[in-house]
Amino acid sequence: MVVYQKVVAKMNKSIFIIVLLISSWSFSQKVFSTAYASQAEVKVFVVQYESQADLLVYKVDYESQAIANKGLWFFVKYESQASKKLFFVDYESQADLKIFFVKYQSQAGWRNKEKQHLLF
Repeated sequence: MVVYQKVVAKMNKSIFIIVLLISSWSFSQKVFSTAYASQAEVKVFVVQYESQADLLVYKVDYESQAIANKGLWFFVKYESQASKKLFFVDYESQADLKIFFVKYQSQAGWRNKEKQHLLF
């Protein structure tokens, strides 16, 4: 009976780890820029100054670098590869989210955490 309990405990721990990994993959910021607003989940406006942004975004070079919801974006070629579909609007008033592209990865992150739900 004790051996059975240990096996079940190890299995539960393994399942928990697998669920954690899958959930972190599903929240990765692989984004696709749509051609039409109606195709997008989030409408985005690129602001001129960092202080105006809800999110500071850094474009990463590799898909594996686009982790969690931290402003590290990897632009995918195909819509089916994306965790979020975005449309870049022409006017700030049309946007759900205002972003600013930063030069360094360490600068990326949320300035307005109330908007974080848009990218989950």
